[in-house]
Amino acid sequence: MIAVPKTGITGAQLPRNWYVLHTRSRFENVVHEGLEKKRLEVFLPKIRVRSKRRDRRLMIHVPLFPGYVFVKTGLHPHEYLEIVKTVGVVRLVGNRGGPWMVPDETVNSLRIMVNGDEQILTGNRFKKGDRIMVIQGPFAGVVGYFVQYRGQGRVIVNIEALGQFAAVNVNEEDVEAVPEILS
Repeated sequence: MIAVPKTGITGAQLPRNWYVLHTRSRFENVVHEGLEKKRLEVFLPKIRVRSKRRDRRLMIHVPLFPGYVFVKTGLHPHEYLEIVKTVGVVRLVGNRGGPWMVPDETVNSLRIMVNGDEQILTGNRFKKGDRIMVIQGPFAGVVGYFVQYRGQGRVIVNIEALGQFAAVNVNEEDVEAVPEILS
């Protein structure tokens, strides 16, 4: 059963605000298109990056925030159900008090940034102690803990065994977070 957020305002009075949707892995475009078909205002900020495929030197568009899409809604019960029933949607980001609103100026700033020609640098993907796995390169399959950023796209992965540790320095793009359910 889907829980509809509780509000003390009637449906006709709900203001339209931006919210963040958590999507299934690599379903950002599917969610974006699904919500557009439902005539909802949706925003998926994308940046241009070089393809990771070794046989290609293409610049491709990827989500600025993988796994997340912005949607503007008044959270009317019917509209809320239409949003969460969209293929690829996991949930609205929030807590027990309800979904978290994103200020309009934040979304407007992101629109300006992604429409510009400058490279956009994003914040740290990992915190010290996050469980991560090397997904490509000579250390593919290694599971360990994030230690620190080394600069120039390099990270240190710590592997513990027999009460001791071994650390390896790998490309940040070759590493992904291990989902909590697998940790």
